[in-house]
Amino acid sequence: MFELPEYVTLASQINAALTGKTVRSGSLGNKPHKFVWYNRSHEEFALLTAGKRVGKATARGRWLLLALDPGYILVLGECGGKLLYHAPGAPLPSAYHLFLSFEDGSALTLMTAMWGAMELYEAGQEQERPYVKGMRPTPLDAEFTFDYFSALIDTLLAGEKRSVKALLTQDQLIPGLGNAIAQDILFRARLNPKHPLTALDAGQRRALHDSVLATVRDVIDLGGRYDETDLYGNPGRYVRQMDKEAAGRPCPDCGTVVTKIQYLGGSCYFCPQCQV
Repeated sequence: MFELPEYVTLASQINAALTGKTVRSGSLGNKPHKFVWYNRSHEEFALLTAGKRVGKATARGRWLLLALDPGYILVLGECGGKLLYHAPGAPLPSAYHLFLSFEDGSALTLMTAMWGAMELYEAGQEQERPYVKGMRPTPLDAEFTFDYFSALIDTLLAGEKRSVKALLTQDQLIPGLGNAIAQDILFRARLNPKHPLTALDAGQRRALHDSVLATVRDVIDLGGRYDETDLYGNPGRYVRQMDKEAAGRPCPDCGTVVTKIQYLGGSCYFCPQCQV
């Protein structure tokens, strides 16, 4: 699944490759998928996208907003799979969940592996969509300061008990993060996934905040994670330290065998010595 760094990479590449192109035709999926969410019929989508001009793409959390001018925003959210640009004359996939062809013969396709929203809104209405409306600051926003982060934790302490993994991955408390990137964030901060928020001291809060910012930036700088691809089908260059390849192997810092557990709906990989 794309997380914030992958969407930032894709948005940047779309802005470089597609801005100003005119849509020849738009199509929704030709392969049924019950976990792909559309808000338009096939006929509506085709009618509303034809003749539109590609404007700016923006990444927000695990969502990508693409202007189709005049008047519309294409919203792609919570997706995985392949979002690909096809140069004029390049072969096109036979199956897709979304397809835009352009007047110059190029195209954009999206094929999701698990689920995702692919929706077209009148400009401004996308801000009312659940998960977009009221989105908290992301790690790329200026508002994501240590004071904000610490206040967020304080607010959560008044409710149900949560762990540091829950803070990173549940309810989009920190938009844009998912289970994959959370593993390296926690390793960098030296925190066990089950470490309770109530037990975080001031130094650990600071370490976790700094780790979120540094890890997200590192992944962006390397074009995303190695098991996700960019707009041209190239894999990212960020290799996670804590993932399925690390399980059962020595910790890169202390040599202790890396542990794998199932926790909060996903696999966790951590060093039982380094991460407390």
